[in-house]
Amino acid sequence: MELPHGDELKPVVCAICHDDVAAELASGPHGRLPADPRSPSAMCVRCHGTHDVLPARDPASATTPVRVTAQCAGCHEKESRAVEAGVHRGEHRVGCADCHRGHRVVAPADPIGQLETCGGCHKDQATQHRRSLHGKAAVQGDPLAPSCVFCHEHHTILAHTDQASPTAVMNIPFLCGRCHREGTAVSLQKAIPQQAILENFSMSAHGEALYEKGLTVAAVCTSCHTSHDILDHNNPASSINRNNVARTCMQCHGRIEEVHLKVIEGRLWEQEPHKVPSCVECHQSHKIRRRSATTEGAANRNCLSCHGKPELAMVRDGRSISLYIDEEAYELSMHNRTACAQCHTEVNPGHPERPCATITSRVDCGICHAEQVHDHELSRHGQLAEEGDADVPVCLTCHSAHTTQGHQFPTSPTFVRNVPELCGRCHRHGGVAAKRIDSEMPDIVESYIQSAHGRGLLESGLVVSASCIDCHTAHRALAATDANSSVNREHLADTCGACHRGIEDEFKTSVHWPGNVVTTKRLPSCEDCHSSHTISRVDKQGFRFTMMDQCGRCHEDFAKTFFETYHGKVTQLGSEGAAKCYDCHGTHNILPTDNPESSLSYWKRVETCGKCHPLAHRQFAGYLTHATHHDKDKYPFLFYSFWFMTILLVGTMSFALLHTLAWLWRLLRTREQWLPLKEAATGRYYRRFTSTQRIMHGVMILCFFTLALTGMTLKFSYMGWAVALSRVLGGFDTMGVLHRIAALTLIGLFAYHLQQMWVSLRAQKKGLIGFIFSKNSLMFNLTDVRQVFESIKWFFGRGPRPYYGRFTYWEKFDYFAVFWGVFVIGSTGLVLWFPEFFTLFLPGWTINVATIIHSDEALLAVAFIFTIHFFNTHFRPDKFPIDTVIFTGRVRADELRHDKPAEYEEFIESATPEELAQRLTGPASPKIEKAARIVGFTALAIGLTLVALIVFTMFFG
Repeated sequence: MELPHGDELKPVVCAICHDDVAAELASGPHGRLPADPRSPSAMCVRCHGTHDVLPARDPASATTPVRVTAQCAGCHEKESRAVEAGVHRGEHRVGCADCHRGHRVVAPADPIGQLETCGGCHKDQATQHRRSLHGKAAVQGDPLAPSCVFCHEHHTILAHTDQASPTAVMNIPFLCGRCHREGTAVSLQKAIPQQAILENFSMSAHGEALYEKGLTVAAVCTSCHTSHDILDHNNPASSINRNNVARTCMQCHGRIEEVHLKVIEGRLWEQEPHKVPSCVECHQSHKIRRRSATTEGAANRNCLSCHGKPELAMVRDGRSISLYIDEEAYELSMHNRTACAQCHTEVNPGHPERPCATITSRVDCGICHAEQVHDHELSRHGQLAEEGDADVPVCLTCHSAHTTQGHQFPTSPTFVRNVPELCGRCHRHGGVAAKRIDSEMPDIVESYIQSAHGRGLLESGLVVSASCIDCHTAHRALAATDANSSVNREHLADTCGACHRGIEDEFKTSVHWPGNVVTTKRLPSCEDCHSSHTISRVDKQGFRFTMMDQCGRCHEDFAKTFFETYHGKVTQLGSEGAAKCYDCHGTHNILPTDNPESSLSYWKRVETCGKCHPLAHRQFAGYLTHATHHDKDKYPFLFYSFWFMTILLVGTMSFALLHTLAWLWRLLRTREQWLPLKEAATGRYYRRFTSTQRIMHGVMILCFFTLALTGMTLKFSYMGWAVALSRVLGGFDTMGVLHRIAALTLIGLFAYHLQQMWVSLRAQKKGLIGFIFSKNSLMFNLTDVRQVFESIKWFFGRGPRPYYGRFTYWEKFDYFAVFWGVFVIGSTGLVLWFPEFFTLFLPGWTINVATIIHSDEALLAVAFIFTIHFFNTHFRPDKFPIDTVIFTGRVRADELRHDKPAEYEEFIESATPEELAQRLTGPASPKIEKAARIVGFTALAIGLTLVALIVFTMFFG
């Protein structure tokens, strides 16, 4: 195409008008390119075009950012590809001219220039960088200050999510490590508190997570220091400032309050961060080892420069208080890795006088021991402390200030064996706490020391034994009446179950566990049976007796019926081996009797009885343990047996007493008839009883008294006199042996007497009827019936004194009472002695019936012998105070003639001279008479004393 110009035009020179632009272009890299003489403005035309030069803001302009970038790519192909691979492509496209501004097109090399350039788009980051340590260093012209390009590079700026980017998480430590590692100019020239930062980080928990486990969520430098807003840790706005560290850490550790709940009280993180040690005070920055965030001016060594002097002290309220800290003891304490400033949080390293001058408050242990302090605040100790009570214990009462040792160390006051002594400082008898607590025990601590737990811990050295804190907890001790207390009865099973786990599981299945039974009564807890501070071993002497009282507190009716049984009676006399409540019902697994697993169920009752009675069988197990003779409908056999024996006893004693009183009245009215005979000093004696008869009577006295003393002691075992008498007799075991020996001897004597009667029967040749009803027989006959009425008439002055023979009706009654007693008491006694045998053919409840009959018949025998018989033979006025005829066998002839005229006359009339010489004799020797009186009076004293005790029991027992 030919131009319309005829002549060749001169080359266009843009510099003619744009001289300033030309000068700028010439100073840049493009100015160093060789110029074309024929076209001096060729470079201008390349970018701006020829005649269609438009402003860059015009979309049709050749110098729009997009077109410029494309034009630059014509020469700078490598750089263009780098930009296209980075973050400045696409919708975030950045043109070359955005960074290479003007015609000089030289990107700024200095940090400030780069900041200005990059800040055009990245305003927030630029602002942060300007105020950061790096930005301030750049402003000051520090050549070591990093620029944008130092971290992000020039054209190959990649997103931090790109693993190839230097700002990718995995590369951040190496990026920062260009400056912050040992040997770099920064580490050598700058006063940075941290040493070997990159090395320490790589060995830290964060570094291990990043490099060994490849966890890109692990914290890196920018996670804590931020990317651009890197400030000095003393700057309040710094992300690593003491007050901001927790918030910084919480970017990753989002549950920090919950995680540290048992260490630091959660609310303090946000509300009072100055009271909380910063994270780096425990979890040292860049390292795993604990170390204070800063040691400058507040390091332990600085504190100890003063506080390590023994003479350091202060005066408060007129008292000198030592401020000395034993460094050696501190190093051995649990806080040896805790810096002073972590507890004394108000310390200020910048204070001109001394860092601790700013401390005005006491140390708050709750900043690290939140759970313990919270528990203490809820405890009774904490409640009283809140009220201003100066006597209550606080942290330092139990834990020393600077020499605190762990409870696992024997030298620690909180070591388990030292806890009783520690608590005893206040709770021992006379202590400030003991004076306030209304306890049934005069000395709680001493009671504990003597208990099973105390002896196990302090004497046997069993550190697993329960101490004060095992039951009351270490910091949350509350009164037992408090519903939240660990020793409240609602929680006691759980508390004891912490050690006695298996027992707790058993107890939860029993009738005593709430919810297992429907009742309005209070159910027992561990303390009700085992007590609190006086817990004893179950095999310790006396424990089984204690349990009787414990069960009886709730089961009063059953306790009463139990003590009516042999088991209960010997228990009251001191038998620890006799069956107690839990021997039959179980201990912690007491179940209803209709439960097949119950030890008293139909299926297991024989087995339970068999623990003590190896020969036990089903009928034997039918014994009614808690039966009462007062329940006619439920236990008719017992009811009627009891009332039969009661009527027999009351009827017999009533008639006998009336007879005795009437006789006594008559004798007192007729003193002139018998008094001269009683006062006579000499005379012939009649031998009334043979030696055999006297010996038999003596044996019977010995047996009867033995049976009476041992039997009545058992019957009235609930009385103190019975317990004392039991001890005098050698205890319940010895009493049982004596009782059985006496019973067997008496039965043997009874058999011997029957044998004698058989011999006499054969010798007299009268036949059985004739022998039994002979004149001088001990069998009742018509004469006795007649003399009963004659005696009554005589008692009331309506007739003469009857003509009594050898044996009177009351003597025959005594004789047959022995027969009856030996048979009834002996037979029932054998049933009680051998219950397993007799219940083979008798029902089990016959043991209950035998018990009633045996007991009441014995009481009747004792009452009759020691009152009526004693009166008939010794206490009637004409014989008082004692009649020794049964001991010596001799009675004065004139006394016999008055007392038994029929016997005397019969003897005189029928006796041969030889019989007279044999039967009429002189008095017994003084020795025999004295011995007879000693034995007689002793027997009378014992009998009367026993009767008096029984009467006392009947009215007051």
